[in-house]
Amino acid sequence: MAEPKYNLEERLLEFAVRVIRVTKSMNRSAAGIYVADQLLRSATSPYGHHGEAEGAESRDDFIHKLRVCYKELREARRWLRLVQRTPLVKKPELLDGIITEAGELVRIFAASIRTAENNRPPARAKRATLDA
Repeated sequence: MAEPKYNLEERLLEFAVRVIRVTKSMNRSAAGIYVADQLLRSATSPYGHHGEAEGAESRDDFIHKLRVCYKELREARRWLRLVQRTPLVKKPELLDGIITEAGELVRIFAASIRTAENNRPPARAKRATLDA
């Protein structure tokens, strides 16, 4: 079977790898350490949570895990923009591509959440129980 052209797992893995490289290159000032830690957590989390979504126990669980990925990616994009705007890396212009990728991943997860919510079966009405 051929590898699919669009592999979200691979994109999330590559995104996490790129962020790890960015955080390793950041200056080790108090601000640099703090921002690197926040960025590292938020940018690597979606990779693991996406794996959890693949094994979700229900549609609601699946949507919840997608929402966690979405939230973390939005946070990572903000930290990346902060790193780019401050002197925490030597060549901030090199972050353009990873910030673009973060934005694309955010949009992918937003669309996936909408699709999953639209395909959610209607809520079942609870049956009234009668005492005999």
